[in-house]
Amino acid sequence: MKFNTALALVASIFLTCKSGKPKVIANLPRSLPEISAIEKTTTSNLFWVIQDAGNNNHVYGLDKTGSIKADITVENAKNRDWEDLTADKDGNLYIGNFGNNDKKQIQFSILKITNPQAKLKKVQAEFIHFSLPDNVKPEDFEAFFLFTDYFYVFSKESKNFITLKIPNKTGTHVAELISTFKFSGKHNDITSAAISADGKRIYLLNHDKVWELSQFKNDAFFEGKISSIPFDHKTQKEGVCVIENKIYITDEFKKNKGGNLYELTLD
Repeated sequence: MKFNTALALVASIFLTCKSGKPKVIANLPRSLPEISAIEKTTTSNLFWVIQDAGNNNHVYGLDKTGSIKADITVENAKNRDWEDLTADKDGNLYIGNFGNNDKKQIQFSILKITNPQAKLKKVQAEFIHFSLPDNVKPEDFEAFFLFTDYFYVFSKESKNFITLKIPNKTGTHVAELISTFKFSGKHNDITSAAISADGKRIYLLNHDKVWELSQFKNDAFFEGKISSIPFDHKTQKEGVCVIENKIYITDEFKKNKGGNLYELTLD
């Protein structure tokens, strides 16, 4: 089993960029206060979003004004704890049903939604199930992306977090542990992840910053260049996707704060 341990910023270049100022481009629907992910597919102009644990089994399509243009029920799935979205080059959408707040869950799943469109009302998902490798304790997972036909899932930890690798194939798999890593500083929980269309840049979201990973080889993501982009405010940011030189971010609506769709232009 391939396993790369990097408990400190070893073999990496860590640079801190100037503070980012995400621009609010839309208010999200108040009927969706707990949006936990955002993704854009290659075959739709909509932003696809979901809500996390305790909410319904629907996938919503939003336009850039935040208006709901699609509402799709996933008929054969329950929202145990939907945490993130990713997509493939063919326009298919994947839901990460792997949230684990109490850290008792040991079986997880990824749902494949074939080419979602605004006209769809109901879909049947395909399932990729996975369990943890031996000697890996249950963690809370909130972030993933698809790269070279494998899913990379990140645990939500303030200190050392792990990265798992799962093949994009229906059926049941044992995840592969590929790294353990720690960002410098405190409060570094990863809440969502995204990868650029060319596979050269990765974005890992936190409530008050986003990390950009680049210049890595294969899936040694933390052995390249790591840049931190601090935001000018802190809210419960839970979703990120990247489109060309821009990232789009969502935050939950709590205590009359957040509930927005943000756009941040990258250098």
